[in-house]
Amino acid sequence: MTAQIIVVTSGKGGVGKTTTSASLATGLAMAGKKVAVIDFDVGLRNLDLIMGCERRVVYDFVNVVHGEATLKQALIKDKRHENLFVLAASQTRDKDALTQEGVEKVLEGLSGDGFDFVVCDSPAGIEKGAHLAMYFADQAVVVVNPEVSSVRDSDRILGLLASKTRRAERGDGAITQHLLLTRYNPTRVAAGEMLSVKDVEEILGLSVIGVIPESENVLAASNAGVPVILDDNSVAGQAYGDTVARILGEERPLRFTDVVKKGFFQRVFGS
Repeated sequence: MTAQIIVVTSGKGGVGKTTTSASLATGLAMAGKKVAVIDFDVGLRNLDLIMGCERRVVYDFVNVVHGEATLKQALIKDKRHENLFVLAASQTRDKDALTQEGVEKVLEGLSGDGFDFVVCDSPAGIEKGAHLAMYFADQAVVVVNPEVSSVRDSDRILGLLASKTRRAERGDGAITQHLLLTRYNPTRVAAGEMLSVKDVEEILGLSVIGVIPESENVLAASNAGVPVILDDNSVAGQAYGDTVARILGEERPLRFTDVVKKGFFQRVFGS
């Protein structure tokens, strides 16, 4: 069986791609799958920080692409889940260090090692690293904030996913595309300051696979080097858990999309 390759992508930066990649990979591993998560953002490298393994990076993705290290040398086993592995990006190379042949070799190596899923954490936009992250994908999770500029930029990414991938070139059928709404705030949606789930779905012509509410826990988890999906008390963590379940074919209702009505005592005495 070959690994399912999921690219996590977006039109603009700062929407929560790396947070999403870390939580999706961790959630899939928690479901018993063997998972590798790869940082395609050559020159920046944030995934290892969010996964809490930055001090253990010896070899990186570019080293493997250029034959300077093997996959086994470069893959870092997660300290919480033995079936989850991280392949860090290089901080010292430029974006041209990745090649299509090299990326294909790495992905084939992971498939050959029995991985069920490979999550590719893409850089934002449409440059080379982003193109290579999506080129071999079977599924794409397009991360969008509920604001007009983010949605417009994501529309361009959807066009590339439909035309600039190996599946598109071979006529093998379209990549399965999912929308993931992040930093969703139902109160601001109700006030007309943010687009609603329905607005975004109608503009982009895709259904959402998850809605991640705005939450301070996301930043706190990132700073602690812990994927937020591991925080059971966080609404964002719970929403990522729902998203992973849907990727695995389970049906779950969308949560955290409506304004929470205050009870009588909250209205009288405050929260």
